[in-house]
Amino acid sequence: MIVDTHIHLDDKRYEDDLDDVIKRAKDGGVKKFIIPGADAKTLPKAIEISQKYDDVYFAVGIHPYDLDGFDEKLFYENLNHPKCVAVGECGLDYFRLEGSDEEKEKTKQKQKEVFIRQIEIANEFDKPLIIHIRDASKDAKEILLKYAKTGGVLHCFNANEELLSLSKIGFYFGIGGVLTFKNAKKLVNVLPKIPFENMLIETDGPYLTPEPYRGKRNEPLYTTYVVKKISRLLDINEETIKEKTTENAFKLFDIKN
Repeated sequence: MIVDTHIHLDDKRYEDDLDDVIKRAKDGGVKKFIIPGADAKTLPKAIEISQKYDDVYFAVGIHPYDLDGFDEKLFYENLNHPKCVAVGECGLDYFRLEGSDEEKEKTKQKQKEVFIRQIEIANEFDKPLIIHIRDASKDAKEILLKYAKTGGVLHCFNANEELLSLSKIGFYFGIGGVLTFKNAKKLVNVLPKIPFENMLIETDGPYLTPEPYRGKRNEPLYTTYVVKKISRLLDINEETIKEKTTENAFKLFDIKN
C-alpha cells in the first residue's frame, strides 16, 4: 500500500474524472489520500470529497500565498471533523516576494505571523503540521523549533540538509515527483541521509508530475514511480518502502488501516 500524503484532489483539474483518478490509484496500490488545505475557497470541496470517499482525508490550512484568506474561524469550525488529520499546508515562501525591500520585509513578517498562529492552533488541537517551505529554510526552522509541539511533514522536501535535524522533534520529509527530475541532484544526494522512519510519499498533484509523465497532470497513481526511484537510489525493495512509508503516514496522521 502507498499513502499519497499530499494530493490536491479539490483542484479543478480533477473535477471531470475524480472517480477514475481514485480508481486508477487504488488499482495500482495507492489506497489512502490526504488533501492539504491551501485556502478557504477550496476547503469545502476538500471536505466534500473526504466525505464521499472513505479513504480520503483532509487538512485545514492557509498557504503563504493566500495570507489574506487567513481566518481562525476556518480552523475552529473544521479541525474536529472526523476526516481532518492535520493543519496545513502552511509555512513560508519567499520565492515570489514583490515590491520594494520594505514591502518584501512586510510580507515576510506577515507570513511568519500567520505561520506561527497556525502552529499554535495545531498545538491546541494536537494535530500534525503540513509544512511548505521555499527559499525560507532558516526562518522556518527557527519558528518550528520555537513553536511546534506536534511534529508534521516538510512537504515536497527541499533537500536542505539543515532541516534534517527536525526529525528529532517529530518531523517527516515528503518525497514526490521532483526526485525523478534530471535536475534533482541535490535531493538525490540528500535522500540517503533522510531517516527511513521519517520518510513519506506524496504527489503534490496536479503539480510536479514525475518522469515519465512530466508535463502532464499529476495523479496519485504516479507515486509508484517515486517509490521505484527511491528503491533504485537506496537499494531497498519497493515493497519495503511502501510498507514503511505507509506505517509512517499512519503514525503521523493517526490514520487507521
